[in-house]
Amino acid sequence: MISTREPTPRNCESRREPPHCFHSSCIIFHSHQQCFGFQFHHLRASASRSFAMVCSALSRVAHAHICLVRRASHVCRGHQHRAWGSRPITSDFAASGAPGSVLELLGKSYPQDDHTNLTRKVLSKVGRNLYNQHHHPLWLIKERVKEHFYKQYVGRFGTPLFSVYDDLSPVVTTWQNFDSLLIPADHPSRKKGDNYYLNRTHMLRAHTSAHQWDLLHAGLDAFLVVGDVYRRDQIDTQHYPVFHQLEGVRLFSKHELFAGIKDGESLRLFEHGSRSAHKQETHSMEALKLIEFDLKQTLSRLVAHLFGDGLETRWVDCYFPFTHPSFEMEINFRGEWLEVLGCGVMEQQLVNSAGAQDRIGWAFGLGLERLAMILYDIPDIRLFWSEDERFLKQFRLSDINQKVSFQGLVEEAPGGCSCCCSLGGGGGIGIPEFSDTQDQPLLSHHLPPHGADAVPEGGQPRPPGHPGRRGAAAGGGGPLLTSPRWTPGSLERGKDAL
Repeated sequence: MISTREPTPRNCESRREPPHCFHSSCIIFHSHQQCFGFQFHHLRASASRSFAMVCSALSRVAHAHICLVRRASHVCRGHQHRAWGSRPITSDFAASGAPGSVLELLGKSYPQDDHTNLTRKVLSKVGRNLYNQHHHPLWLIKERVKEHFYKQYVGRFGTPLFSVYDDLSPVVTTWQNFDSLLIPADHPSRKKGDNYYLNRTHMLRAHTSAHQWDLLHAGLDAFLVVGDVYRRDQIDTQHYPVFHQLEGVRLFSKHELFAGIKDGESLRLFEHGSRSAHKQETHSMEALKLIEFDLKQTLSRLVAHLFGDGLETRWVDCYFPFTHPSFEMEINFRGEWLEVLGCGVMEQQLVNSAGAQDRIGWAFGLGLERLAMILYDIPDIRLFWSEDERFLKQFRLSDINQKVSFQGLVEEAPGGCSCCCSLGGGGGIGIPEFSDTQDQPLLSHHLPPHGADAVPEGGQPRPPGHPGRRGAAAGGGGPLLTSPRWTPGSLERGKDAL
């Protein structure tokens, strides 16, 4: 994690996590005989018995009682420990969800229940953190975005305005993943068939926005979050159940937003109005226009940094539960309009709940795979998981901004000659298939060519996406909003490959 300053917790009531109650009973032993009494046989009334001797006997009785109580307490605690410490299931095995079993992941234990649906292959991806592996194409994209924000946005003391968090645990609560982002309880994005659950209260994050509330609550006003996200989906050249997102958030106070504006002191951030298709009910029109302008200008500069100047862009209205208004950014790349990210003005209810009632903000999200596939001509999303040196060595660059295109996989032919192996050709080239029957996946040799319509492994064409998106669209970029595309229409697609 790279943090430029220590956040100050916001002055609001902290969210309470529901307690995790483990019930265990202690075995109580009952005796039909006296345990702590002494029977004094042949006691005779005698004046020679001193009062001191009676006191000594009573003292020994009390000592015996204490020893037995300690033993019983030790037995009780031992039984309790066994009840809580049921045999753990590690990431080397598929999680069965058997009641009473425990899943150990990233050094923590999670009791399983009827909601557990993790598989061995999914668990094997946790902790890989491709975006933190030097010279990996996803790392290159992350570093280029980070470099741009560090250089373009500097705080009062010359330090970067945006903090970067790229080591947050992918295990989050369902509250973090859904409720904190105002995603309704009956929203289809919560379905067990669309996510990976450790149990009913914990899951692998479906978007990096799961950390948004916590970072805002900690007092941060500008940050980037990078991480791996998990969504059950069929696998093809454009879709994979584990992918990577980068999102950004920035909040503005009244002074920050209206600085430099004529008569800015008289302007207001908030008002009591009505909600429309283009504005939240609590935002003033002046504040909305300024923050929307800042958001679009920030992202236009970012894509110009990544793709070069002169790039044609356009904004498309869309919907996300946690921003309003919301937009998708499309670029005209090589004569084709491509969606690269999603963004919007943050819902004020979310901002207020995190303790920043005096601020207004924007958020954006993008998919690292999507940008890398466009920028580096990588034809298949599964290649990012390859450990094939012929793939990885093509991205060992001396300058992260150096232009590079994937050249296929070069093989040594007999006689020392080199030949280029296309994805459609023979020979394993390191694209992992996601099958729980294989420990070391091999490459598919029958992948569709770049640009062809993706066909799921089942052989049936993918239905068109639903016009409404789920809470954190992967394809349009969401935290929010990211590649590969994930819409409510995808809920009907098979996801049993994982």
